[in-house]
Amino acid sequence: MAHHAREAEVIDTGSLKRRWITYVVGIYVLTLGLSLAIRAGIGISPQSSLTRTMTLVYKPLSQGTYNFMLELVMLFLTYLVARKDFKLKNFASLIPAFVLASCLDLNLMLTRSIALQDYFPKLSLLIFADALLAFGLFLMIRANLVLMPIDMFVNTLFKRTGLKWGDIKTTFDCTLLVISAVIGFTLLGGPKFIREGTFMNAILVGQYIKLYFFLFQKIKTAVASYHRRSLEHRPY
Repeated sequence: MAHHAREAEVIDTGSLKRRWITYVVGIYVLTLGLSLAIRAGIGISPQSSLTRTMTLVYKPLSQGTYNFMLELVMLFLTYLVARKDFKLKNFASLIPAFVLASCLDLNLMLTRSIALQDYFPKLSLLIFADALLAFGLFLMIRANLVLMPIDMFVNTLFKRTGLKWGDIKTTFDCTLLVISAVIGFTLLGGPKFIREGTFMNAILVGQYIKLYFFLFQKIKTAVASYHRRSLEHRPY
């Protein structure tokens, strides 16, 4: 799951059970952040914008269901790009995708009573929501387990094309945003859920993750220093 050297520094290589717990907690925290960002009502991430827009196009299906459907499409596209390199184990990515979809629907239900009217509370909620979303991603990176189909697709393009991972991810997110806008214009009279919060999400989530990496390294260094001093002063 680690895409950069700085990510490798926080990877947990310990107990598999602990890593799975970290991963599932990360998924839940991420979906809670997504749900609160939706309730803020001033724009959400490109992926969420598309799946949320689809809930207005065909309302019987939940956003979690649309999110899982998007992951299925991404897994199929991964197969088309990878071909002979596509392994049967790649289908395991649908397990966390299903968990994410379920947690998303659960958190949307738990937060449905949130209905803010004033702009400043909405902005504050969005900033907090992005912090939660980023922390969920941080925990999932730290667990270093199964990639979601969307991330797997981006990684496969990265390996096939040799382009920068960040450039591919940005292009992918922009593509989802364009699709969401086109669907909005075509079927709903205008783009939905694409506002200033969408662009804030693109900036804030990355900055929050950098902050979490920084804090993790600081805490890790402090703990190591404490243990070293304890050993030095231990009586023999």
